Amino acid sequence: MNDDIAKERLEPPEPEPVVLGDIRYEALMWGKARDLGQNGGYIEAFKVSTGESLWVLKIYDIVYDDDMEQDKQDIFIEEMRAVDSGHLLILDEHGRRYKVDVRDMSVDEMKN
Repeated sequence: MNDDIAKERLEPPEPEPVVLGDIRYEALMWGKARDLGQNGGYIEAFKVSTGESLWVLKIYDIVYDDDMEQDKQDIFIEEMRAVDSGHLLILDEHGRRYKVDVRDMSVDEMKN
């Protein structure tokens, strides 16, 4: 296998949005383009009936090493699913799991 190809970052996952009531939750992929400081690790809530963005929430921090290419350090949300009518389960590319209470926008990392 060519080492250059092996060093290339795979395409980031694009998890399916989750709809709870009239709110759609999506993983926000390219946070840096919106001056959020990192790519990955955010979700955004939209009102289904209007498409209006309601809020953006950071789920986890990414600490970038200045000596490495930043795009290879991005950590994206791999999966989102509803746990019940008020909680989402978020899984990142490193296998970490987070429970998000969408009512008060709190985030808890779940230990394995």
